Amino acid sequence: MLHPRIIQGGMGAGVSDWRLARAVSLTGELGVVSGTALACILARRLQMGDPGGHMRRAMESFPVPGVAQRVLAEHFIDGGKKTDEPFKLTPLPGMNPGPEFVALTVLANFVEVFLAKEGQRGVVGINYLEKIQMPTLPSIFGAMLADVDYVLMGAGIPRAIPGVLDKLAAGEPVELKLDVADAQPGEDFHCRFDPATFCGGIAPRLKRPAFIGIVASATLAITLARKSSGAVNGFVVEGETAGGHNAPPRGALQLNEQGEPVYGPRDVPDLAKIRELGLPFWLAGSYGQPGKLAEAMQLGAAGIQVGTAFAFCDESGITAEIKQLAIQLSREKKAHVFTDPLASPTGFPFKVAQLPGTQSETSSRKPRTRVCDLGYLRQAYRTSDGKLGYRCPAERIEDYVRKGGDVAETEGRLCVCNGLVATIGLGQFRPDGETELPLVTAGNDIARIAEFLAPGRHSYSAADVVRRLGISPTISNLSKTSPVLK
Repeated sequence: MLHPRIIQGGMGAGVSDWRLARAVSLTGELGVVSGTALACILARRLQMGDPGGHMRRAMESFPVPGVAQRVLAEHFIDGGKKTDEPFKLTPLPGMNPGPEFVALTVLANFVEVFLAKEGQRGVVGINYLEKIQMPTLPSIFGAMLADVDYVLMGAGIPRAIPGVLDKLAAGEPVELKLDVADAQPGEDFHCRFDPATFCGGIAPRLKRPAFIGIVASATLAITLARKSSGAVNGFVVEGETAGGHNAPPRGALQLNEQGEPVYGPRDVPDLAKIRELGLPFWLAGSYGQPGKLAEAMQLGAAGIQVGTAFAFCDESGITAEIKQLAIQLSREKKAHVFTDPLASPTGFPFKVAQLPGTQSETSSRKPRTRVCDLGYLRQAYRTSDGKLGYRCPAERIEDYVRKGGDVAETEGRLCVCNGLVATIGLGQFRPDGETELPLVTAGNDIARIAEFLAPGRHSYSAADVVRRLGISPTISNLSKTSPVLK
């Protein structure tokens, strides 16, 4: 199998959208869509009127009858909703979600991959977070219905996912053990999905995508390679300078003078042990710079994963205003990130770009009325009567405590779900007349994104990134039936 030299990172909620993944795929490298909160994103795009008609065009190709029509009837607004009207909420994820959430999730993942692959012959992957477990099974099925080529997953130890891919490819039912706080010894909870039931009786046979685990250590890579439920096809080895969620430092947590976690020699991945596994790997975390691809390949890597450079290019889902602000700050040598040990409800350190006018600017962060209405980072817990409940340390503090949560866990938490969706221009309009502020994540390389600008230019493309990293983009993957995208 010919491996890509560059993997475009699967970032944010809709930052790595179908346009970005498609643009990278057309260069001959691996374009990756983010699989985070796609049900919410599809619903809101439809409520915005689906400019360009891309969502509806993809939905016309969905192979299960009736699903797309029901979602359109529920969410599409011709001409788009009014600016001061809130988005209609989608159902919250749960262990046993209702048919509306399942259908929307399968369809949304299909749409994103379909559009990235439409009319071109390049490869496309989708990225999921192991920490977001409840939508995972229908999400993967939707992506596989659209013939996704790679599934990438990090933020945990996704040992069950390779086996899930095998079973879904064979049309078999799948299940995924759910992490549940306060579960009793021997007590297991599972999410389940049956493709035959969803498809009305007969499950299709699908291509099994390659699985790439995103890891921060040789120990985790070895665990995935040897103890997963199916074949692992490679690894992205991610350092702590990468954007999004970072692996916590090994050992006791220590903070520097700025309040960021301190990483040390124990946190540097042992590449020699990873090479011994005999599987391809890509290096990530400040590798989006000229010369880094050659450096990684000299270390035995198949290539590099690059996120931040692509996050602020023309084709990414981040709003044009935020991109221009970040690029200008980079030009002025003022762009930087803060590794926040508290922001994410997952408990993982989370990189936030310090941009004025957003939640991300730690120094002037505005208080936000706590509300959890998207629920992708909710944690499942066992109630005293043996049932399942859900709580989030970023929800109303009194609600979290009432559900058995520790009040200390609420300190400094941000609503990552709403903040990330706002970053792509789909922030919720609140009753107080305010719209959710963006929460922008990026890696340390945000300081250097202005280096991708050509003389006299104020923005850059995905192909510009690939070219500057040392590869001549092929731009030769279009088929004769490729659509014209506006």
